[in-house]
Amino acid sequence: MAFVCPNCGISQALKIERSMTLPPDSRSDDIMLQLVRCDRCRFRGAAVYEESRRGASESWDHRGYIISEKTLEWLSSLINSCPNQKNKKCHCPAHRKLGKKDQNGRWIKPEEFSWKESFAMRLR
Repeated sequence: MAFVCPNCGISQALKIERSMTLPPDSRSDDIMLQLVRCDRCRFRGAAVYEESRRGASESWDHRGYIISEKTLEWLSSLINSCPNQKNKKCHCPAHRKLGKKDQNGRWIKPEEFSWKESFAMRLR
């Protein structure tokens, strides 16, 4: 699956390079932290996919984030250190670091990110 790159605007150029499935929280059944890269302009960033199948209907949110190269390398290293990236029940150090929740049981986005610079993960 490919998305529109927020940097060059090319459709089908932004791809998910790597991802880690995190434990569900009090709102979402599925949470995936992703690294994304544009095939055209080489833009790199992160994305978060959250899906809830609770209640009368399904809902989802997929947002991309512009983060520093240093943060990208840190996140890539952390994800790569996990022996089972697709297992939301994994208890490795990377899952423990990236899967933290607040007192209400909501997932806490890593504080190393600048969550203000975001973009929609659009298919076209």
